[in-house]
Amino acid sequence: MNETMDDRQLMHLVSQKDSEALETLYDRYEQMIYNFAFRIVKDAMAAEEVMQELFMRVWNGSENYDHAQGRLTSWMFAITRNIAIDHLRRRSSRTAQQTVDRDHLNLIRDKDTTEEIVELRIIGEHVKEALQGLNPDQQEVVDMIYYQGMTQQEVADLASIPLGTVKSRVRLAMKQLQQRLSHWGRRDRVHDGH
Repeated sequence: MNETMDDRQLMHLVSQKDSEALETLYDRYEQMIYNFAFRIVKDAMAAEEVMQELFMRVWNGSENYDHAQGRLTSWMFAITRNIAIDHLRRRSSRTAQQTVDRDHLNLIRDKDTTEEIVELRIIGEHVKEALQGLNPDQQEVVDMIYYQGMTQQEVADLASIPLGTVKSRVRLAMKQLQQRLSHWGRRDRVHDGH
């Protein structure tokens, strides 16, 4: 396969079920996709599974890629992110089921810990509400940076937007979150009589 072919040409061949084209794409992006997946799932075997799933989806769903919508890498990163998040959800749900009995016993024995957990959950709900109040662009950059551990430059590359735009969205999002959460804190102190 010609290594100088661009992504658009390769995807056209993949859509015609040309396995050599897929192999060329794999060789070209394997390490990048693996590194991105690993940063999300934090496990080598899981990252490998995510990467394999991505290339299966590229093979089976190549017609879903529209070069007019953006670069191939952006499309592949978005799919990889979704696969990795699904993997984490499945893993955490299995882990939660396995540890529920032990955690339940620990909570019964330690009332102070239970109160702390409840307080943290309440805080988490308020943060979640505040995040949902952000516009979708701000939510996306906050999620990628603070929950997925990506750098601002990685977000700019993945989302195909200028680094300055990423920085601006983060700054505005943090300002809005600070306003919303400080308002929530004052409201609770008023209700508590403080």
